[in-house]
Amino acid sequence: MRTRLLSVSFALLATLTLKAAPVRAAFSENTVWFDAPATNFTESLPLGNGRLGAMMFGGVDDERIVLNESSVWSGSRQDADRPDAWKVLPKIRELLAQGKNVEAEALVNANFTCKGLGSAGGQYGCYQVLGNLRLMQLTSGGGSNAPTENYRRELNLADAVGQMEFVRGGVKFRRELFVSAPDEAIVLRLTANRRKRVSFDVRLDRPERFETVASGSNELLMTGRLDNGVDGKGVHYAARVRVLRRGGEVSMTGNVLSVREADEATLLITAATDFQGFSGREIKDPVATSLADMNKAAARPYKALREAHIADYQKYFNRASLYLEPADARAALKPTPERIQWANTHGGDPGLAALYFNFGRYLLISSSRPGGLPPNLQGIWAEEIQTPWTGDWHLDVNVEMNYWPAETCNLSDLTEPLFALIGSLQEPGARTAKAYYHAGGWVAHVITNPWGFTSPGENASWGVSSGGSAWLCQHLWDHWLFTGDRKFLKWAYPIMKGAAQFYSDMLIEDPKRHCLAVAPANSPENHFLMPDGHDAAISLGTTVHAQMVRYLFTACIESSRILNTDEEFRNELIAKRARLSPTQIGPDGRVMEWPEPYKEAEPHHRHISQLWGLYPGDEISPETTPELAQASRKTLEARGDNGVGWSLAYKAALWARLEDGDHAWLLVRKALRPASGMEIRYDDGGGVYPNLFDVCPPFQIDGNFGVTAAIGEMLVQSQEGPIHLLPALPEAWKDGAVTGLRARGGFTVDIKWNNGRLSGAVIRSEKPGACRVEYGGKTADLKIPARGSVRLDGNLNSN
Repeated sequence: MRTRLLSVSFALLATLTLKAAPVRAAFSENTVWFDAPATNFTESLPLGNGRLGAMMFGGVDDERIVLNESSVWSGSRQDADRPDAWKVLPKIRELLAQGKNVEAEALVNANFTCKGLGSAGGQYGCYQVLGNLRLMQLTSGGGSNAPTENYRRELNLADAVGQMEFVRGGVKFRRELFVSAPDEAIVLRLTANRRKRVSFDVRLDRPERFETVASGSNELLMTGRLDNGVDGKGVHYAARVRVLRRGGEVSMTGNVLSVREADEATLLITAATDFQGFSGREIKDPVATSLADMNKAAARPYKALREAHIADYQKYFNRASLYLEPADARAALKPTPERIQWANTHGGDPGLAALYFNFGRYLLISSSRPGGLPPNLQGIWAEEIQTPWTGDWHLDVNVEMNYWPAETCNLSDLTEPLFALIGSLQEPGARTAKAYYHAGGWVAHVITNPWGFTSPGENASWGVSSGGSAWLCQHLWDHWLFTGDRKFLKWAYPIMKGAAQFYSDMLIEDPKRHCLAVAPANSPENHFLMPDGHDAAISLGTTVHAQMVRYLFTACIESSRILNTDEEFRNELIAKRARLSPTQIGPDGRVMEWPEPYKEAEPHHRHISQLWGLYPGDEISPETTPELAQASRKTLEARGDNGVGWSLAYKAALWARLEDGDHAWLLVRKALRPASGMEIRYDDGGGVYPNLFDVCPPFQIDGNFGVTAAIGEMLVQSQEGPIHLLPALPEAWKDGAVTGLRARGGFTVDIKWNNGRLSGAVIRSEKPGACRVEYGGKTADLKIPARGSVRLDGNLNSN
């Protein structure tokens, strides 16, 4: 049946006439599936509604579902600023100007890092697992020792429903799991094809700080408080599970809920915390709120819950689609782990890349919803108390990469949690700007958390990079460029202005190069060798800081013109922008990372920050700055094609911007190489786990989002103004179709190609607008009416 469905989908796409409606992707582009239960976290199936998350392991007799809630954070608000740090700043800068970088770095470590432990512990906190739902299913009717047959566990990206089924003793058992945003509940349904065969026990637990008690005759309640780093009385959480059944009996023994001989059963899980922060859901009593959510969900029949969930999810997912012809139609039907292995040994599979693209969109929809917190380093999915790297928001590439697909993949409205985070950093960031730089405006450094941490990190080698606020603001301006939402720009401009005010105040004269520079400065997490061989990480200016500040100043200059405000400040930024240190090409022909051509301490370092102006910035391109583009190519070649997960994704996007689709495809293939499990080491490099989670390692979600964005850049680009169709199409992607990608200016793009050549495109717009479309050296100037479209053939002729 599935083989027939797949062939029908391929036939439809082969004869596709592009329409405004999204293409219904084939089974192989929308399904992650396994023929065995998960043995670890990276084989389980992720589901979420932006706030609540669930990981389905699919055990036959003993099911574990990891539960998450996005505000389950230890720690608390703190003052981590050193109040007199600014007093040592002149000496740090003096040493940098004298070329005494090592001495300057020692001074930074002693006086210019955060107060306290920083992210190493204490009040900084950590994102944590909410808990586990444990379900022991009693599969009578052939005996629990009967063999399990026809096992299948799958995640359908088209409707965001996880399913599992198996046969034992002649009885077919089925579980279905989804996380509903409309009903704020995790919903698990258990059925069998014979009456009275649904029997199970349920428990709720977590690794620490919990108590589970009965709450009525058919419900368990788990509560606790997280460690706040002060007195232990941190965030208060509550999670509950209620069983609704048809037939059978329900009983409670201690903290175990039991169902026997039901015809079917539905488990509802709700959760809440009393986190008071920048999310829209501020709650004083999580126990009462979780009960209110439970009663609301329980009042609706299962079918209504399911239909509401799917309708809500599909209003996002169906905006875009991607079809890439699989390398082998039979291999595309293999279980996902086998499909990953097959692609790795057969030179890649474009169809697997299409699945990964759709999975990235799915993850963003499932972890970022308006009114919630933005996805962290693990999205919303974690099984630990001590999540890797505290599961926070890193501002030197990671949280930004989480949102790289948002605009291009037609999920612009899902950026709201990121913008709420940015807005929340202004007040603490203003205190940090004053304490460390004696500057106005606001600043954020490398790491942040829900508690408003904006201080430098705990070590000079990475923690004093002040570029976090500039990079975050790039998303604000880009959102305007894609949407043209004037109301949003009015809201965002003061935030960007505050960030620009900080840099305008703290820029200093570089006495050797006679330009303005950020100091002290890092190039994120990298270091270099001084002429005497000593290692250093601090310098007087870096390329990435200059590129980001130049972008920010431009955004503020243009915004003030659009909004007709702040002419004096605009002129100040225009003058200072002209004096920012330019992006330089070194003696080796590469883009310089530092103000001097220092020897590299790690030639293959994972960060490629000096190419920020190529991507996600817009100051380097093959068309407008060919010499810098060529230097960028040499930089990437020297860095190499290996790296951790997010680094592979970043390099794929950079090669796409250089219009080298084959090299971008090489990086995508590397990002899709298989990893066996959580035992993989950080130094082993990136890849993909069996459930398609990105291998940093360990799991880190930014690589998923980064590859999704890179694939979008391979198909449509618009950073220079014109809309470039198929700017970096790999030779291996012979036939395909994409719908719903977005271009700056508010345009939506559908494309179809055959044998590596454009065969047709549709450009749509909600507002009246003009655009230029480019493909293969040809251009077309289009005028599109409001809610209208223009259809183009392969030669860009209108039809």
